[in-house]
Amino acid sequence: MAVQATASSNTPWWDLGGRFSDRLAAETGGKLRLTLEFRGRYESRAGVAFGNEHDRSAALFRTRLGLFWQPVSWLKASAMMQDSRAPLYGENAPSNVRDQADLHEAHFELAPNPARGSGLAAGRAMLTYGEGRLLGTPQWGNLARTYDHARLFYRLPRARLELLFVSPVKIRPQEFNRPVLGDHVWGTYMSFPNLFSKSLVDVYVLRHSQNRPGGFAGGSKAAGTDRLEISTFGFRAAGPLAHAMKYSMEGAVQGGKVGAATHRGAAWYSAVSRRFAVARKTVDLSADYKFASGTRDPSDARRVGTFDHLYGAFHDVFGHQDLFGWRNIHNVRGLGTVGLWKNVALNVMYNSYWLASARDALYNISGKPFASSRAGAAGRHVGQEADLFATCRFGHLQVGAGYGRFFKGAFIRHTTPGISPAYVYLFHTYSF
Repeated sequence: MAVQATASSNTPWWDLGGRFSDRLAAETGGKLRLTLEFRGRYESRAGVAFGNEHDRSAALFRTRLGLFWQPVSWLKASAMMQDSRAPLYGENAPSNVRDQADLHEAHFELAPNPARGSGLAAGRAMLTYGEGRLLGTPQWGNLARTYDHARLFYRLPRARLELLFVSPVKIRPQEFNRPVLGDHVWGTYMSFPNLFSKSLVDVYVLRHSQNRPGGFAGGSKAAGTDRLEISTFGFRAAGPLAHAMKYSMEGAVQGGKVGAATHRGAAWYSAVSRRFAVARKTVDLSADYKFASGTRDPSDARRVGTFDHLYGAFHDVFGHQDLFGWRNIHNVRGLGTVGLWKNVALNVMYNSYWLASARDALYNISGKPFASSRAGAAGRHVGQEADLFATCRFGHLQVGAGYGRFFKGAFIRHTTPGISPAYVYLFHTYSF
């Protein structure tokens, strides 16, 4: 939970919460800081699940109250309460939109030398590694994934080496949230800033384990095939290019077992971006390509090729409507952001999608299959999406609105009711 204290003189007179937080930080020498977030979003979705579910409108409210404490330079601790509600859903609102007041974060970090040497961190926290495609915390949903974790790390001037164990916390609306440790990832994540030409390079080896209590639904306990065990070997690199351009790329390969089946998967991401000045306005343009493998022959129970995207955070990664995950897919995305004024930005996004394997399923943002053509006769083109959204910030207050529309391809027409999803929303967030 990163927090920055600002001087009270920079906080507007009407921002009483921000002024109190600034005063508390100033009076304690930055050792104690209060954080608050209140967010409301009003949204309408048509063509939900491409017509398989009813259209819906919702008001989503999320409140977070946190405290950050650093009594000495080598010890940090923080805690956060989160309350999420969806009043228009009624009593049967699903657990992915509501969770009344619960412990969202409570963790500490010991690092005697913040620049060099060993340290450890443990507890419950929102975590993001790299750009969050395999381990991340999606913030757009009314709930945000959090992890119970333990991490050991060693810092060098140009490297950070880390051993980690993370287990996502399961939402339990009627009781205290807790993880199911049978669903977890452990391994190593190594970061090398400025390794070459001012580029950052990450290298990681992650082992995803999931048993029946953790959510795995296949195999036989008697045969010892009632679990998932997948190892991911990958890297990420990001940095500058010539002509003021920037790049980012990530690649991963996987091997292991899914029940009794042998698992082999792969994924790739690459992007380029550049900032321009046009008529005294800033314009950021980016383009990226993403791939994740699918299973070539789902009827062959001995082999699985669908990439396991672990606990990725995918808001805006595959479009603003968050329809798809990083499994069995090819995706091309373009994004343009125009800074209309100092605190106002307008975004235009375009996406196009194809299946990697025509016989494997199409997967949603949670990694669950929702449409398939086992014979492959429905084709591979899923469709296209166009999105327009804007944000405006006034100090600690941010407001925004957006609209997205999906245009169905052959695969959607043949495997679903064929209704193209549309999404419109307004939101406001006050945070410090």
